[in-house]
Amino acid sequence: MTLRSARPILGLLLVLAVSIPAGSAAARLPATLSVVRRGIGATTSLRFASSGEAIVDLTVSAPGVSWGTVGSESAVVSLFVDGRYQSDLVVMSEQPTARSFSLGSLAAGTHTLTARFADDRSPAGATSATLVVDAVRMATDSDPGYVALAHAPVLYGRQLSKSTPFANATTDTPLLAWHESAVAPTPGDTVLEYSVVWSNEDGGTDPPALMARWGRTTDIEWIYRVEVDASGTTVPGTAVFQGANHTTKPFGGTYEGDHPLLETCTSNNNVCDTKVNDPMRFALDVEDTRVPSRARESLMDTNPWTYTVMAQEMLREGQVESPSDPATPAMGDQRTYLFVEIKKQTDGANDGNSWVGVAVGVRLLGDPNLYRSDHLAADWAIRRDLPAATTVELPAGTTAADITQVVAIRTISGKKDTGATVTASAINRGFFLDPSYLPEASFLSWAGSVTLTPTSPSAVLVQG
Repeated sequence: MTLRSARPILGLLLVLAVSIPAGSAAARLPATLSVVRRGIGATTSLRFASSGEAIVDLTVSAPGVSWGTVGSESAVVSLFVDGRYQSDLVVMSEQPTARSFSLGSLAAGTHTLTARFADDRSPAGATSATLVVDAVRMATDSDPGYVALAHAPVLYGRQLSKSTPFANATTDTPLLAWHESAVAPTPGDTVLEYSVVWSNEDGGTDPPALMARWGRTTDIEWIYRVEVDASGTTVPGTAVFQGANHTTKPFGGTYEGDHPLLETCTSNNNVCDTKVNDPMRFALDVEDTRVPSRARESLMDTNPWTYTVMAQEMLREGQVESPSDPATPAMGDQRTYLFVEIKKQTDGANDGNSWVGVAVGVRLLGDPNLYRSDHLAADWAIRRDLPAATTVELPAGTTAADITQVVAIRTISGKKDTGATVTASAINRGFFLDPSYLPEASFLSWAGSVTLTPTSPSAVLVQG
């Protein structure tokens, strides 16, 4: 089954015809575009009644391709609009997968969308790919989502040295993007922030710590932020991006219309705004937005295929302990982890050297152990006070029925206990991954108020 996240309905959709390839009879959507290595590509003819920002919804697959297989990690398909290079699409599975991409700002009238197999950047084991064009949508300037689409960044690929071209065809590839909106200090203005999910980060936090602190081994970063006025126009001097070492820098680069051009420039997926010239380019759909009461990882939950990609990259790179052992800090089979999202609030002083966090503990039927998300490493606990995802490694074969308690544990990192208290107020979800590394249905939820203090550092949130 192909899964797609829910998105707002944008303006008019008008599609004239699809030619597969040139010379074939016209067909209505959905229609199939088949591309092959050393082939001529396939073209879709589109007609829009109004101008605006266009989005294409695709279901993609590539025979013999798996993100977990060396030499056949992906088939890369390049998308062109009216002959203009718009985006690469990294097809990572032979299983049909729903993907969405921006076609950019288009005028009313007829346009062409062309898909070509990217021979130069596709691993040798990939020979073809299939793109089913499910829908093409246009957001006009009267649609609520138009402004966020109009300012969405275009992200170029990562090339840390001349010897590593097309790196995102096999590692740390951009998977998803979304935007968030906030009220600006200036009345009537809005702050737009754009974030990306990459399949992993080769630099930065190592996989076991990612699982504990963030509840996944993908990398999630905001990349661009800008303030717009009530008319949707950029407020001068407000555009910033997340540069190397997670620094916020003013954007001084190039725009396509209102779309800033950025490039992934570090091994932990921070970006830059100059020398944006990597040969790979990603114009991801940013329509999705995060529900404020949910963690950023909820965007992965609504795009479950991202968990499979995440696990396959870890396996291919030899990052997974075998056999899995929850008694060690090494990362085990990700199907042995309970994926939890917890909401908590810290009250009191934390500083850069000492802070109070939270770990999630799990007790199992007939098992004396308390399995902890932080593996007793103090700096692996959850520090942030947003809804936060984490994972708890459990013995292989553990099921929901085996869980008797879920516990919140106050932790201390640094030389001193700052005295801060932490109040846990919700568990938003808890699930395991199935044999294909897809999320199973959530079976954990809790709402309440439990305060953890120096004298009362743990509390049971869920009793089985």
